[in-house]
Amino acid sequence: MNTLIKAIAALAAVISLNVSAFAADDDFSGKTMCVFGDSYVANHLRPYTEAWHSKVAERMGMKYINFGRNGSSIAFDRSKEGFGREMTERYKELPDSIDILLVIAGHNDADWVAKYGGWDKFTKSLDTLCRSLKERYPDTAIGFVTPWNVDRPYFKEVIEEIISTCGRYGIPVLDAAHTSGIDVNNPEFRAKYFQGGGVNDTAHLNAAGHDLLLDYGEKFIRSL
Repeated sequence: MNTLIKAIAALAAVISLNVSAFAADDDFSGKTMCVFGDSYVANHLRPYTEAWHSKVAERMGMKYINFGRNGSSIAFDRSKEGFGREMTERYKELPDSIDILLVIAGHNDADWVAKYGGWDKFTKSLDTLCRSLKERYPDTAIGFVTPWNVDRPYFKEVIEEIISTCGRYGIPVLDAAHTSGIDVNNPEFRAKYFQGGGVNDTAHLNAAGHDLLLDYGEKFIRSL
């Protein structure tokens, strides 16, 4: 009899754990997540459905809106290059109703500042973007994801500025530069996990590369 009681208790515990897991997913099921940014969002030459944030949204049962644009910058208007307006303007086109807003940007700003200058414009624009998003979406969970830790001028500074500015506005940051495991400066890693074998590409993951971030990204989204 004691054995039977223990077996029933163990089964009840398992059922309870499963119910809790489903209840946690129910917290996100049917919600809308919008991802806003550059080619880390648009996924460059591959369908955005291969991107980690798209896969995570599907896994969590959320509606997914991809608002990425190749070449997009937080601070600089790249319309003449075919990459559109700066994100301080583009955010005005976002949907009015969003439950979760994920911003992924900064890579193109680092390259722009290194080539043309404009650091002060970047810092002011980043502040404007964070403030504007908080004002427009007071009830939305907002998170920011940094660029990879690319070994080129101004990436370190851009990443630090994102962390600092988001901190002032209470926006959680996923420091993908230092905690994602994306070894962007390693040619062998890029050959395996970046689009086009990572030749002259320090931005765009392939499908296998995105899969490395599924659990990592989901944990961050659940924490928002």
